[in-house]
Amino acid sequence: MTSLAGNLTRAALTSPLPRFPHPSKGTADMIKGFRDFILRGNVIELAVAVVIGAAFGKIVSAFTDGIITPLIASLGSKEVGGLNFRIRPSNPATEVQVNELLTSAINFLLVAAVVYFLIIAPMNALMERRRRGEEPEPAAPAEDILLLQEIRDLLRDRPIEQGPQR
Repeated sequence: MTSLAGNLTRAALTSPLPRFPHPSKGTADMIKGFRDFILRGNVIELAVAVVIGAAFGKIVSAFTDGIITPLIASLGSKEVGGLNFRIRPSNPATEVQVNELLTSAINFLLVAAVVYFLIIAPMNALMERRRRGEEPEPAAPAEDILLLQEIRDLLRDRPIEQGPQR
């Protein structure tokens, strides 16, 4: 009986090597594709979203640190730091920090709610409207276009006059 490892090694040694294109071939296509990707606008929108998200995260952290955390701490006694407690009172390393967990959970819920209600819900409504075909009505033609159409219709309805024959 042969081992599985021996079979895999033998198969790897006897199989043909994969052929990779020459590095200079396709490089121009790859660079062009990358340029198109960058210029498409998605990367710029993503960068703006990251910056705005970081700033919003700081606002939420300040809110929870300044308002929510003191409210949570008021539920417990000062000796244990609010809702924090120690499994072994003599060992500070055994402190369970419930305040930190609650603060992080509240931060997450606030950020998730804002993202959902300000980004996801409006995008879903827009996509649903597009799927139903409820695109906004096109604007009425401009007055000059209406005038040109009227002239065209009058010329088309006018009888053709025969001129003098030679």
